[in-house]
Amino acid sequence: MDEKNMMLALEEAKQAYASGEVPVGAVIIHNGELIAGAHNLVEERRDPTAHAELLALKAAANKLGRRRLSDCELYVTLEPCAMCMGAIIGYRIGALAFGAFDPAAGCCISKVELTELLNCPLPYVGGMMEDECRSILSEFFKERRER
Repeated sequence: MDEKNMMLALEEAKQAYASGEVPVGAVIIHNGELIAGAHNLVEERRDPTAHAELLALKAAANKLGRRRLSDCELYVTLEPCAMCMGAIIGYRIGALAFGAFDPAAGCCISKVELTELLNCPLPYVGGMMEDECRSILSEFFKERRER
């Protein structure tokens, strides 16, 4: 797992922030190359499933022309929720790296270990560039509270 790829996910999160979306970004790497990147588009699309992870997974599957992504790595700035972890498992992603832990809704390790419950082992790294990933989220929600 490589921090330069998490930087790409952070760039996606910054795009979400700039457009008023919760600043979460995700990228998918295949054979060392970026093949998909996305950020939250929940508000823009008026779609609660338009999370960065889901959008990136769909784009990567379309690009590779297959539904299994076992030779790909997913980098996301926030620990995935239950919906996103379900999709990550379904797409059979090869490895996961996330930035900020999500004690309220994180389903990789914080709230529940969904991969353990479903007996679907997934190599992951949590807390990669955690300070940077948490900072953009904190700033976003601080601004929202001040309005």
